[in-house]
Amino acid sequence: MPIGQQESQGASYKIEIPALNMTRLLRFFRPSHQHTAFSATLLLITAVMLSRVIGYARDAYIAWAYGAGGATDAYVAAFTLPDFLNYIVAGGAASITFISIYTRFLAEKRDEDAQKTFSIIITVMTTVMIAGTIATEIFAPQFVRWFVKGFTPDKIDLCVRLTRILLPAQIFFYVGGVVSAVLLSHRLFLFPAFGPLIYNLFIILGGVVGGHRFGIASLAYGALAGAFAGPFLASVIGAARIGTGYRPSFDIRNPAFREWVKLSVPLMLGVSLVTADDWILRHYAATGIGDITRLTFAKRLFAVPIAVLGQATGQASLPFFARLFNEKKLKEFADTVNDSVYRVSAASLLATGWMMVAALPLIDLVYRRGKFLFTDTQTSAVYFFWFSLSLVLWSAQGLYARAFYAAGDTLTPMIAVSVITVLSLPIYSFLFHTFGVIGLAWASDIGIGINLLTLAALLGYRKLVPLGGLRWKELGKAALVSIVAAAISFEVAKAVPLSGAGHGSRIADLAQLALVSVTWMAATAMGLWLLKSELPRDLRRRRAAAYPAVAQAESKEIMGAGREP
Repeated sequence: MPIGQQESQGASYKIEIPALNMTRLLRFFRPSHQHTAFSATLLLITAVMLSRVIGYARDAYIAWAYGAGGATDAYVAAFTLPDFLNYIVAGGAASITFISIYTRFLAEKRDEDAQKTFSIIITVMTTVMIAGTIATEIFAPQFVRWFVKGFTPDKIDLCVRLTRILLPAQIFFYVGGVVSAVLLSHRLFLFPAFGPLIYNLFIILGGVVGGHRFGIASLAYGALAGAFAGPFLASVIGAARIGTGYRPSFDIRNPAFREWVKLSVPLMLGVSLVTADDWILRHYAATGIGDITRLTFAKRLFAVPIAVLGQATGQASLPFFARLFNEKKLKEFADTVNDSVYRVSAASLLATGWMMVAALPLIDLVYRRGKFLFTDTQTSAVYFFWFSLSLVLWSAQGLYARAFYAAGDTLTPMIAVSVITVLSLPIYSFLFHTFGVIGLAWASDIGIGINLLTLAALLGYRKLVPLGGLRWKELGKAALVSIVAAAISFEVAKAVPLSGAGHGSRIADLAQLALVSVTWMAATAMGLWLLKSELPRDLRRRRAAAYPAVAQAESKEIMGAGREP
């Protein structure tokens, strides 16, 4: 008799339900557990949240130890060249183009071809990464002097030193990214999910252990060690557990390798504003002392909801998007993409209202300590406020981009976003020189908005994902509720002024944040109810609604949640 029908056996009922839940929970966190679309999203959201908590601790330590000064500016700017190397040389390999090819081989039971392609890509591209690292180590001074013209000579020297420490980490990021793609193709999400968490822990550890001796360079050493221990080692251990083999091979004539190159070259040569935005912000903000740090701290805090709503959902969705497209289920593919975009966009619209009102107490609570002063908090909060307006744009564009990648088309989106990036440069320049650093936040919002609209229009033009399939009425309700809830919360927040409470006391921060949050939640709930919005029900619906075509294939796994295959 099913457990739910054992009403006459109350004792057995109470015992078996917790046991089943615990079995499911333990199975959920087993490295060998093959996740469904729903459980993968939950796992990645959990990992992202934990990683962002550690990231907060990292940034809080940096703010306390170094404040918004020249050393911190140099440290933040030092990531630009390593990031650029990783993007140009290996941008399409880690979790985008390779995962589509590898997933197709697994679906066709061509495990040997999958392993061979994996080995060739690892061997060839690691060699290229090593050569690229050596070249960038040599020319780092010239790049830094060009990129941050506003730096003083001592800041340039420090930035060059930190850049050279960080550059080798890109080799570990690359190899770890390809290995993670193998795990994701097998629906094994645990090790890839927690790699970034380990990376952030090592940055903090580096600062705590070596800060007295090496200064801010200790953070760079921690980042290098973290790249090895987290994204690289964690994924390698996970791959070894499932028997993923590797044999060095330079067989560049292999058809699958050539297919990967064909798909990856557009991603390597194209420059997306999603990545270039940080580089552009750093370039212009380098003219003032502390501007890079304050702008970066605001953008990093803004990256938390992006990671939770956009990154985690997109990363979990790509294997399932690819599966639907490879099985020629084009209608289900379009419906799945539209449903995912609708949910993420609606949730982002609601969250935006809270973020805008909570900007000052949130930034003050997170960052103000040590050498990071209340004046720095106020400036960063303004940037965070304007960044918040583009949350829905950042979250949705990631899903549209992955729809292209799942369809095996990297050329179209990368040509489009590269053109957008180039056309956006005058916007950044004009708004910065006219309005200062705050103009950069406005330019970022405008640029990512154009990026989203272009990707959505191209998917519609290609008849892959029609825009008419979105639930526009529900999105309109979410937007209206967000505006009203934000306005009410803003007025209520005035009851606890921060500027008159000892320039941002912790008690005032917490009080205003709590007041804003309670008001926003109440106003949001009431607004959705009054408008008879279907969003609460849609967000509660599980995987079957989000991924209808794969739900039936996974039903046996859900029903057998207490058994390990």
